[in-house]
Amino acid sequence: MLLIMEEGGRKQSRTAEQGRREMERMVRFVEDLKARGIWKASDSLRSASEGVRIEVRGGKRTLLDGPFTESKEIVGGFILFDCQGREEALAIASACPAAEWSTVELREIGVCYDGD
Repeated sequence: MLLIMEEGGRKQSRTAEQGRREMERMVRFVEDLKARGIWKASDSLRSASEGVRIEVRGGKRTLLDGPFTESKEIVGGFILFDCQGREEALAIASACPAAEWSTVELREIGVCYDGD
């Protein structure tokens, strides 16, 4: 999975033309993954200012509405794909256009608990 880690507020500070060009490039990138038969899912996420953090401790729910000022970077979107191994995944991540304006974090899907 690629996590697109954006600088907080970046989407709001770019021009409409920049946003359109970036989106077009990302759509072409995802279409290529689809054509190769390795795409599983992808989407962009709304601003962190519209997010809510939820914690449940001792049965008590706490909500914290965004924006989350301690966050320098936010997850702006994700791309889930299935490939043959690490080298192919690194090549895909390196080809992702968002790597030019954000940080692309590559993470492998794994188990939550393996029971030792």
